[in-house]
Amino acid sequence: MRLAFQVAYIGDDFYGSQMQSGSRTVEGEVINACRGLRLFDDWREAGFAFSGRTDRGVHARRQICAFTTSRPDRAIERLNRILPGDCWCNGWAKTGDSFHPRYHAKTRTYRYYLYNDGSTDLARMQEAAALFLGKHNFTHFSRLKGKNPEKTIFSSHISAEDGFFVYEITATGYLWNMVRCVVASLTSVGRNELETDDITALLTAAPGMRHLLPAPPEGLILWDIDCGITFTPLQSGCKMLEASGERVRFFETMKKVNILLD
Repeated sequence: MRLAFQVAYIGDDFYGSQMQSGSRTVEGEVINACRGLRLFDDWREAGFAFSGRTDRGVHARRQICAFTTSRPDRAIERLNRILPGDCWCNGWAKTGDSFHPRYHAKTRTYRYYLYNDGSTDLARMQEAAALFLGKHNFTHFSRLKGKNPEKTIFSSHISAEDGFFVYEITATGYLWNMVRCVVASLTSVGRNELETDDITALLTAAPGMRHLLPAPPEGLILWDIDCGITFTPLQSGCKMLEASGERVRFFETMKKVNILLD
């Protein structure tokens, strides 16, 4: 049977999500847990896959992984018992044999929690956030590595919440460091270091404009992925997650690391 799981994790102690030899990663921990439960022997034969990558230090609320196993009940009932405390599953679903969480993802939503230290103007950031809607060239907002720089943004907005500015963006896919560079640009606008006209010029890949440096990874959360699947909730018992699964409580974590875009 092929199963999909919604996977959440605190990214502080992971060297990113993608499996890497000699480094602790989210994929590595999930695969090790599956092997420990004898859900499969070879992750390749099981078709194990994540919906995408997150960088070192980035968190996730609803990353999606999938694999095929002959012991689905064991996976559903025991996987959270085996996973480490900073990685857990909050939902599961039975899928078709051809399901791939990367290629079947319709949209991906990120949130960035930016500590409000009183130095940024929310109204200016909101005006700038709206400029990202639609199809744009993100050459100056990413590390391209030969990728197509054009991406279409379905939602882009920022609001104030519990001592933070919360930026949310939804698109089909992203470039490397793209969301963090967008956040850095919004913060610069909020501090009167950039104008909205500068954002417009950056989004047309105007020559002579400098590439933006990304905001720190600690405030970024892979918030949700829509694969057209209805997930059955799993009780994780994680103190960082409300039982409803509707909200990740990273506030204390972010206060601890004092996230500021200086």
